[in-house]
Amino acid sequence: MYMEKLMRLIEMTPLLLLLFLPFAFAGHDYNQALSKSILFFEAQRSGYLPHNQRVTWRANSGLNDGKASGVDLVGGYYDAGDNVKFGLPMAFTITMMSWSIIEYGKQMGANGELGHAMEAVKWGTDYLIKAHPEPYVLYGEVGDGNSDHYCWQRPEDMTTDRHAYKIDPSNPGSDLAGETAAAMAAASIVFRRSNPAYSTELLRHAHQLFEFADKYRGKYDSSITVAQKYYRSISGYNDELLWAAAWLYQASNNEYYLNYLGKNGDSMGGTGWAMTEFGWDVKYAGVQTLVAKFLMQGKAGLHAPVFERYHQKAEYFMCSLIGKGGRNIQKTPGGLIFRQRWNNMQFVTSASFLATVYSDYLASSRGNFKCAAGNVAPSELLSFAKSQVDYILGDNPRATSYMVGYGNNFPRQVHHRASSIVSFKVDPKFVACRQGYGTWYSRKASDPNVLTGAIVGGPDAYDSFADERDNYEQTEPATYNNAPLLGILARLGGGHGGYNQLLPVVVPAPNPVVAKPKPAPKPKFTPTPATSSNPITIEQKMTTSWNAKGKTYYRYSTIVTNKSYKTLKDLKLSISKLYGPLWGLSKSGNSYGFPPWLNSLPAGKSIEFVYIHSTSPADVSVSSYNLA
Repeated sequence: MYMEKLMRLIEMTPLLLLLFLPFAFAGHDYNQALSKSILFFEAQRSGYLPHNQRVTWRANSGLNDGKASGVDLVGGYYDAGDNVKFGLPMAFTITMMSWSIIEYGKQMGANGELGHAMEAVKWGTDYLIKAHPEPYVLYGEVGDGNSDHYCWQRPEDMTTDRHAYKIDPSNPGSDLAGETAAAMAAASIVFRRSNPAYSTELLRHAHQLFEFADKYRGKYDSSITVAQKYYRSISGYNDELLWAAAWLYQASNNEYYLNYLGKNGDSMGGTGWAMTEFGWDVKYAGVQTLVAKFLMQGKAGLHAPVFERYHQKAEYFMCSLIGKGGRNIQKTPGGLIFRQRWNNMQFVTSASFLATVYSDYLASSRGNFKCAAGNVAPSELLSFAKSQVDYILGDNPRATSYMVGYGNNFPRQVHHRASSIVSFKVDPKFVACRQGYGTWYSRKASDPNVLTGAIVGGPDAYDSFADERDNYEQTEPATYNNAPLLGILARLGGGHGGYNQLLPVVVPAPNPVVAKPKPAPKPKFTPTPATSSNPITIEQKMTTSWNAKGKTYYRYSTIVTNKSYKTLKDLKLSISKLYGPLWGLSKSGNSYGFPPWLNSLPAGKSIEFVYIHSTSPADVSVSSYNLA
């Protein structure tokens, strides 16, 4: 029964998205909002600022971070309105920025913001590399929240303790190491084309960190106890282990991580927890969304029954967002998701991102899903995400934009040390620890520096909001508020990218360097060698197999690579002995060609297509082509 459902799903998978033709929504300037939301990350930078720094009221800070511990921890991001570098929310921020780029980088590129978004990711991953000096050592915090909050100082003036805190085998932190592994793995996909050596380095760190997290289990805030008051890991570490495995599978295609998700989904809560939130602490809804994607891609194999349970929980989350589930997320009278008074907006942007990507995954598979209150089309999820973004940008009962610098009515007294104190470049006179409270914190006036793009904590359960600096629950921003928003804004501003979200056209991932997880069996390749007369290679490999009703089915991945020094056009492939569905190519008569979203293949680049049937690989050969 399940196999029949899977085959029907695969047969329905379109080569082009027909449900969402390219379009952009009217009303708000999502492209401007995207530009501003990326700019915010430059205001949060710690360390030596680069020559192309656009937030010019900031200067260098935290230049001795890590020195007392004999390690270089200069760089990274301040998480919110203070001057502490907290590892767990920073890593989650980088994971979500990377996911935004992976899904909607094409739209960011059209808006001219892809480079800025990638720079924002790399500022974070450069720091994470420094924070992981040994396979089983990870620095998870610089600074102490208690002493930091006692002072109100610019980062450039910091006099507070900058002690560095780490996890290691004796003091483990599986949640911190797992999230950092997820961030490194996701970022490795971002840089795979533009900086392959850096991408490989990130993936190496990700493999090591996953092994560390899985081998030496424990909650990080039991080891870094100073984090408990600020970023306590309430959900534990099982969600981060599954989350990291999902990202490592997506980054490396290593079956070890797919098997990890399948074997541990039930015992670690991936298939059991029915969620109504997603954020820096609780990752289950994110894991469930990614695994649902793997299932739609036909990658589940023997784990299909387990992956279907992940899938069901992902749809439970989506139903709860749009008010059609058995237990729905609370909303304000104005329609905003409401989870808690303190920085509620973090849950709004994260949940809306999941709704956006899941909408596009469904559209790619031409599927709907069913909630307790009836069937749901992909467009309904996207409309929900749009409603949340529009609320943030000003379509709310107060007509307030909760993005600083967007629109005319936005927060002017942000709970943020750097923006609330005169710029170091305007007046370099030292601001002492307690002096900042008396002179700047209590000042009932607009911030001297506009924190452009920051998403503040937002209104309460009744859409009320007080723009006051000491109202930290509502006026403090955070990096993890903005990170998921990048992808949604790119999607809303640029429309659909015009390709199947389940089958992006990418250069194959570099071979992963595994730090000793249990190795997966090596796939068998059947290459067609490139010669001077045939500069096109074809490599097929069986990626998974499973049994259904006494028959064994195989999923084959086929990579076609242009080995010439010219652009490949008008490619025609002959495929015989094919007895199942294929996607990733378009069929014309008896031959196959590029999919509709691809007209040519540049020199050195590759395209992938996949098919499923119950026998040995199909015969794939090149019929004709042109090189221009």
